[in-house]
Amino acid sequence: MTNGIYTLANDVVYDQLVALLNSIEANAGREIPVCVIPYDRRLDKVRAEIASRKNVTLFENESAIAYWENFVTQAWKTHPRTQRVWREWGVTGTYRLAMHRKLCGLNGPFDKFIYFDADTLLMGSLDYVYQKLDNHDWVANDFQYRSDLKYIFDGSPELLRKVFTQEQLSSQIFCAGWFAAKKQIFTEMMLADLLEKLKSGEADVMALGGPDQSLFNYMVLRSGVSYYNFAYHDVDQVTGNHWSSKFDVVDNVLYDQGRRLTYLHYMSIGSSQFTHLCAGEDVDIPYRDVFLYYRYLHSPESRPKTFNLPSPLTSLQRSTSSFLSHKAKRLMRKYRTFKDKISK
Repeated sequence: MTNGIYTLANDVVYDQLVALLNSIEANAGREIPVCVIPYDRRLDKVRAEIASRKNVTLFENESAIAYWENFVTQAWKTHPRTQRVWREWGVTGTYRLAMHRKLCGLNGPFDKFIYFDADTLLMGSLDYVYQKLDNHDWVANDFQYRSDLKYIFDGSPELLRKVFTQEQLSSQIFCAGWFAAKKQIFTEMMLADLLEKLKSGEADVMALGGPDQSLFNYMVLRSGVSYYNFAYHDVDQVTGNHWSSKFDVVDNVLYDQGRRLTYLHYMSIGSSQFTHLCAGEDVDIPYRDVFLYYRYLHSPESRPKTFNLPSPLTSLQRSTSSFLSHKAKRLMRKYRTFKDKISK
């Protein structure tokens, strides 16, 4: 039986991908094969990096990618609010469709796998996670269940009570940026049944802002696959994992009250921040030196020696670009709303 790790990446997150791969090599305790699922076709730097590593491969099963994108598209088409809300956001099709490619791990080469978003760093052994998969189909290790439910499910209270139990809503919610699962835990019959349930009106429970996370939670909770969350069942033993927490740093490894982290997640920090940092800009990223250590683990000579603030012109260009992008999206939403009104 083969254990492995998946991540989702393209050239946009190249610096983060390199840091993640180096952290796996440094902290896993043994060699674990890694498979990179392509976010899109921007892969020149990713392919070159993979070619330099003996235990890293690129997921190139186009039929599996097409299969899951088709399933995801069907699932979200059943949602009564997507066409209106996503269209107001300037989105055509399924919002963040490529993020759902994480599901390709269910058809990949590993019998048991752990998925890492590219904006994570491995801090310790994963053996205990793979062992838990001996008795469970899906495993998490995060405190998402303590967060506001609306980020996962935002349907009416009546519908939520109809679709899920209170125990599921209060204890089984998880973050889709890091999870473990077994290959092919969802059969064709199970997936068809999930689509039928979504079409029956249950799709309206799902939140639209983070579609992959919402759909994955729905699939796991509604299908009844065996689920376990270390951060819920072993709350006295697990550590935090989010960058906003206060951790101790010892030899470029993070500790939470003396306990070694399994992983650090830079969730919600834009990839451009890491790109600018690695280009020598003075960007304030939590645990910056730790990230830079792993990013340049095999090329310390390339690590920036000094960090400078961006020039006033660069700052202005970025601010202007951000403003225009935001304004364009607002105008497009207003235009589409006006167009809908006059077409009725």
